[in-house]
Amino acid sequence: MSAGSENFAAALSVEVRKFLASRVVRTGTVLIVLGITVLTVSMSAAAEAGNERVVAQLGGLADEEGWTRLSGVAAQITGAAGLLGFGVVLAWAVGREFAEGTVSGLFALPVSRRTVLAAKLTAFAAWSAAVAVALVTVLAVAGLAAGNGTPEAEELAGLARVFALVVFSGLLAVPVAWAATLGRGLLPGIAAAIGTVAVAQVMVVAGTGAWFPVAAPAMWALEPATVSRAQLALVPLVPLVSGLLAMRAWSRLQLDR
Repeated sequence: MSAGSENFAAALSVEVRKFLASRVVRTGTVLIVLGITVLTVSMSAAAEAGNERVVAQLGGLADEEGWTRLSGVAAQITGAAGLLGFGVVLAWAVGREFAEGTVSGLFALPVSRRTVLAAKLTAFAAWSAAVAVALVTVLAVAGLAAGNGTPEAEELAGLARVFALVVFSGLLAVPVAWAATLGRGLLPGIAAAIGTVAVAQVMVVAGTGAWFPVAAPAMWALEPATVSRAQLALVPLVPLVSGLLAMRAWSRLQLDR
């Protein structure tokens, strides 16, 4: 194993331990998994009961039933809440180094700062995938408990799209790491997450959401036919470009600014 690989493995081990021990991460996990599930089940039940406000908010989903409505409502909520939740956790993972003053200690480590950030992003990606598994599992249990029966192939596809949407939401939160680095703290990262969600909503209302990588996954999860493969293929560019920019910024960090 090369020295670079050993350094990355060591940094990743540290960052994983930080994630496992963090109250912020645990709270974020609970809020994303249970929060989205509770909202999904509540809104589905309200629509079933004929609540006019909820029916108006759900639009066409209010006319669906069972698993189709459950996965659709979950996708609708996750489109905004997922990105915001992941963004807050990533803002903590990166911004805390500046807020707590621990970033200065990184200059004394044998591991490069670029490698440290790569380890943070890797640990964050692994956590995002775990959250996706947990959310879909809890949603499936909730659907069975609600009496929706065993999901068929098309209904399983709807749950699979929710899983993919959660993973996409984690990836699309990566620009928060760059914002937290440039702003030297948690708040710039959180502001970037909120701003991104707001812009995505505007793009959807304007009718150009399918070409906006942050909005495309949620639109695809709700109605796959409205987003082409080419439009969905733009999504990975967001974490790739922003991740590289963030690592470049970390490699150029200076103690005096």
